[in-house]
Amino acid sequence: MSEHPVTPDPDAVLIGDGMTGGYGSGADILHDCTIAVDKGQIAVIVGPNGAGKSTAMKAVFGMLNLRKGQVRLNGEDITALTPQARVAKGMGFVPQTNNIFPSMTVEENLEMGAFIREDDYRDTMDQIYDLFPILKDKRRQAAGELSGGQRQQVAVGRALMTKPSVLMLDEPTAGVSPIVMDELFDRIIEIARTGISILMVEQNARQALEIAHKGYVLVQGANRFTDTGQALLADPEVRRSFLGG
Repeated sequence: MSEHPVTPDPDAVLIGDGMTGGYGSGADILHDCTIAVDKGQIAVIVGPNGAGKSTAMKAVFGMLNLRKGQVRLNGEDITALTPQARVAKGMGFVPQTNNIFPSMTVEENLEMGAFIREDDYRDTMDQIYDLFPILKDKRRQAAGELSGGQRQQVAVGRALMTKPSVLMLDEPTAGVSPIVMDELFDRIIEIARTGISILMVEQNARQALEIAHKGYVLVQGANRFTDTGQALLADPEVRRSFLGG
């Protein structure tokens, strides 16, 4: 089990390296926190409530004032870039709430995701419909009429329309049934197999670590444990403290 400090793989697609900071002029929430994800891999951030999990992901996406640390995407230092500029560089971000346009149709939601594309995006839309067949069936329906799990598919699909190299998901399975959670995780595995790196924050720690190549256990904004998902699941201290035995 690697305790602090975490040395990220220099070839990682995305690295939030030694991040310290908080919102506005408030107190620091993150303390020398490091998160990285390799190409086509799934990295999961878990930990107790208030551990700074979503804050760590938002820091990587540029929604936080970092006092120390650096964010690198495909080897480029993007620490100073706005979230919008990060999307143009290849980041997709799906927030936990307000992540769709409810009055627009499913297809219009996906088209909104292609706002930065200058090229023909029909192929990408077809790939998303292959990934989420229910969205193809309901493409003319208002997204707000869909079930929670289907709305989450719309949100993920919309983020994929920009053809990101990294897809970041903030609690993608919040409030959905176990069956829907399993299905979303299956789709996330499929997305990673296409070469897209996935970074996600997840309350369902055990299930998320099952599919994770890399797991980060955060406590009070700092790295507590970092290892493969399987190693963390097998670690007695992690199980006792964070996975309910």
